[in-house]
Amino acid sequence: MKDIRKLANSLAKKYRSRNPFEIIQGMNVILVFAPLINVRGFYQYFQRNNIIYIDDHLPEHEQKFVCAHELGHMLMHRKENTVFMDAKTYLKTTPYETEADKFAVELLVPNEIILENRQGTTKQISRLTGYSEELIRLRLK
Repeated sequence: MKDIRKLANSLAKKYRSRNPFEIIQGMNVILVFAPLINVRGFYQYFQRNNIIYIDDHLPEHEQKFVCAHELGHMLMHRKENTVFMDAKTYLKTTPYETEADKFAVELLVPNEIILENRQGTTKQISRLTGYSEELIRLRLK
């Protein structure tokens, strides 16, 4: 796996934020909120524009995660058409999705939170951050 933690931390430092909405604004990414069906969000590179689509029916906390996840795809998988691969072929997109999840949770859950709660269980950190235990386990790897 790429050095995803380093990528997330350098981006947070450059934009002085861990908020993916602020970061993509600084990167001139086009953000589209729309009612999406069977997908929470996706990334598209179209006519030299980076576009992130997010389901406008998601709760704000989930929109933030989806934005960070799609930002991960934008940075790490720009040349891969994972939406097409997922919907139209039998190729597994799981490694791409795992990397994008890892990027999102690295961006959204800084080291300080992990260190301050190092005595806590995965379940406790999950409750504290609002992210699933699976994502917290991914973050702790």
